[in-house]
Amino acid sequence: MVSAPPAEPDGLAAWAEVRLADERRVLLARVDAMEGDMGALVAASVDSNADDEHDPEGQTIAYERSQLGALTEQARQHLAEVDAAVARVAAGTYGACEVCGVAIDPDRLDARPTARTCIAHAPVVRRGS
Repeated sequence: MVSAPPAEPDGLAAWAEVRLADERRVLLARVDAMEGDMGALVAASVDSNADDEHDPEGQTIAYERSQLGALTEQARQHLAEVDAAVARVAAGTYGACEVCGVAIDPDRLDARPTARTCIAHAPVVRRGS
């Protein structure tokens, strides 16, 4: 686990590189595992003649596939956010609010290293996306 981000801007880029690389590695492994699970789920249902749509015992295969697909897409979207944060580090803009340019609070970056805005502008960006 990476320690909290430093308050001074000089150490922020180095902290972010390590933190984002760790998060990226975890997300890639998660996406890979979910894609493997989806493959196994599809393979398991290929030869099945079960009428899962009317099975009183629980969730349908279609529901499980849909749920797993949604979770995989969420992980991919988070991975895209991490990649965008890595690009901001490379550009020298990481840690600055994209709306007002003020430094994002280190506690916010610690909780959400992909944050693009200060806390005051987070609702503005969320509504606009």
